[in-house]
Amino acid sequence: MLKSILCLIVLISSNLTFAQGDKNLIKTAQTAIAEFKKKDPGMEKFFNSSKGYAVFPNVGKGAFIIGGINGKGVLFVGGIPAGYSELTAVTIGAQAGGQAYREIIFFENDETVENFKHGDLKFSAQTSAVAVTAGASADANYKTGVAVFTMAIGGLMLEASIGGQKFTFKPLEEK
Repeated sequence: MLKSILCLIVLISSNLTFAQGDKNLIKTAQTAIAEFKKKDPGMEKFFNSSKGYAVFPNVGKGAFIIGGINGKGVLFVGGIPAGYSELTAVTIGAQAGGQAYREIIFFENDETVENFKHGDLKFSAQTSAVAVTAGASADANYKTGVAVFTMAIGGLMLEASIGGQKFTFKPLEEK
């Protein structure tokens, strides 16, 4: 239990120091987009066809039975930053370790963008993230209006857990 608490403290403090300013977060998100496109050029179809996408350039995940996930990101609508988001989750189950990764959530239509903005985005049971490798996006499709891609940054996580990601959103003008 002590290891779990320490993992959560490290996770939260690393993301607090990451939030070095809004412009830096936008630049970091744009760098992450370039890395996704470089690793899998086929992802361009999602950038071109989606109504919007949320980019979380640095998501931290730590756990020992009980775990936590946290990351700050930017929502882009029409390729232009529209606001800031925070991703959080608590998980429970057979899990241990720590991991850092990038995540992009593509929104197929205006309804899913609005659901995301209002904190009503729900992933269905069949929604899963595609780990980005060369060509990984070729067979990927939207499920219930979203397509999720992740890219490992570092760490190792062993898990078979349950838990759901929750999002908060603040438009640019409120920040």
